[in-house]
Amino acid sequence: MKILVFSPGYIGGRIVDALRVQGHEVVPVRVEITDEAAVRSALDTHAPDAVLNCAGKKGAPNVDWCETHQVETMRSNTIGPLIIAQACVERGIHFTHLGTGCVFYGASPDPAGWREEDYANPSAMYTRTKYAADLVLSQLPNVAIVRLRMPIDDRPHPGNLIDKLVNYPKIINVENSVTIVEDLVAAVIGVIEKRGTGVFHAVNPGAMRHRDLIALY
Repeated sequence: MKILVFSPGYIGGRIVDALRVQGHEVVPVRVEITDEAAVRSALDTHAPDAVLNCAGKKGAPNVDWCETHQVETMRSNTIGPLIIAQACVERGIHFTHLGTGCVFYGASPDPAGWREEDYANPSAMYTRTKYAADLVLSQLPNVAIVRLRMPIDDRPHPGNLIDKLVNYPKIINVENSVTIVEDLVAAVIGVIEKRGTGVFHAVNPGAMRHRDLIALY
């Protein structure tokens, strides 16, 4: 398959590497995804079989940035993915979008945890803009949303939860769902290859406390 990947960063880069190992032709592109003409040009130039979107604003140094940069956050996390989705629908191209499990705030009333079909309760600008896109994308016939939460990796990176916890001056010992990056990569590739649609929670079973994670790693 020929797969066009918008703005591969930490997670997207890992997916790109794995796709190439498996023999897929991968075309990473860095365009402003809110620029409709640029998105359409990328699709028409490369004519991919599938598209993966890794672009989005989560803020730096943390998501608090999104609260003071609401327009930029909304454009990148909501409008951009919808522009890509529309262009893909018109061309019959399968579209996979990386979402976030952070759209769920707090514990689920269901002991089994939050499910893909549950309505989320986002509590911050970052998660609200991500979920706004999810609500529309999940209704389209050619779109898959893969949600991850707190990525854990065996490679050092500022986005790796282990690196974050090690560098925090204080750790709040709360339970979280986590995503092993290697498992996430396999899940995303499976969705692309099978042209899956709908919402997929790519988190590992159960939950872990931050201090337990530090003790393990």
